Amino acid sequence: MTSGARVILRVEDHDRQRSRLEFERALREDLEWLGFVPPEEVPRQSERVGAYRGVLDTFIACGLVYGCACTRHEIAGADDAQSGGRERRYPGTCRDRGLGLADGLGWRVRMGPGVETFTDDYCGRQVQDPSQQCGDLLVRDRLDNWTYQWAATIDDYLQGITHVIRGVDLLPSTGRQIRLARLAGRTEPARFRHHPLIMKSPDQKLSKSDRDTGVRDLRAAGWTRDDVLAAARGAETGY
Repeated sequence: MTSGARVILRVEDHDRQRSRLEFERALREDLEWLGFVPPEEVPRQSERVGAYRGVLDTFIACGLVYGCACTRHEIAGADDAQSGGRERRYPGTCRDRGLGLADGLGWRVRMGPGVETFTDDYCGRQVQDPSQQCGDLLVRDRLDNWTYQWAATIDDYLQGITHVIRGVDLLPSTGRQIRLARLAGRTEPARFRHHPLIMKSPDQKLSKSDRDTGVRDLRAAGWTRDDVLAAARGAETGY
């Protein structure tokens, strides 16, 4: 952790269909058990609709946002022949259809060609082209939820977050988030550190949706706080 850093707790509940109060309670209990008591909290993402829309309005004024009627199934089908194991790329189907920003449509930000270069504190120098990785980026979905990419980027910018530490599975998101932040007005990008994950197999990460073990289960199995912290340090140094 950076000496003298300001550490905040941010509840990322932008997805209203999947967010549950019991998940937040469990998160807070686990953090307290690990010895982390956040000195400051910021408004939860579900309370920041006005902030997200305010920034998006500047994108709209520049002609960077359009409505998209494509479903995930349609995008997957269009991209299947070219995926080659990479993440799904939106092919731009609705880019020039003039659908507008109506309810029931996804809202996308245009990602023009061009690379984003940054140095990750763990993974080293990275060169990413969002237009080739993901295509035009979904920032609000068909159910009116702000997406992770948009909410996290705008929060990091407006809340003055300078250091982002997260799992290496999110490394591919970094270039597009740096670009979004710059378009929003951020002049200096955050520093990123993408740490390794504890994996249950070489190509499958632990996931709550798969009922994989979390801190609460380790506690029930008799692990101490020091046991958990030591395991986390071991995973990081073994990267």
